[in-house]
Amino acid sequence: MRTLARTLTISGSVAAAVALGGLVATPAAAATTLSSGHVDVLDAEWDGSNLHLHIHDEESGAEYDPADVTLSVPAAAKVRNPGYGFLGSGSQVWLLPEDELKADAAGVLFPGISTEHLNSGVFANNAVTYRLTGATRNGSSTEDFSVYAGAGARWYDSNTATTSYKSKTFGVGTHNHANWAFEEPGTYKLTFRVSGTVGGVTKAATETFTVVVSS
Repeated sequence: MRTLARTLTISGSVAAAVALGGLVATPAAAATTLSSGHVDVLDAEWDGSNLHLHIHDEESGAEYDPADVTLSVPAAAKVRNPGYGFLGSGSQVWLLPEDELKADAAGVLFPGISTEHLNSGVFANNAVTYRLTGATRNGSSTEDFSVYAGAGARWYDSNTATTSYKSKTFGVGTHNHANWAFEEPGTYKLTFRVSGTVGGVTKAATETFTVVVSS
């Protein structure tokens, strides 16, 4: 599947060039919108000397540069607020669930965090860390994004009042799912960094992901 994914890596600039028959043009940003199905939003790869972050569509096998993708969260994602304090006081939240059957039933994304394409024996402790380094909604810092598993076990929280829940370490060769929650509609920009140690040297990659939450 990795060979297929690399073959299908899609760049907005390349797509524009193909569509225009090779004419030089400025491509539109976020040329691809993903709104349903199994998608590894955070998918790390190692090319032998550097780490990279991509979005991997498990449905088609396509792999995308995050700058070329908008992740769409429709109004159908709204659910009753389960009442965890970090989710705010609103009666509803927009939820991309950790359960694939629930995601499919709602017609929303089933988001994953993947290290399955990182091999054992490369990174110290056979692990890498994903860190949430920034989060905005409609251009301003936001407290309205979190990722949690099960009955409110937080993995990430964009609330700047706490330094906790900003990073999580995963073993290589794993595939992970949790609930992605948004407390308000709007355009979110989520910046994640993946890092690991190779031969005593820290290797890292940082990308920003666009999520549009509809009211």
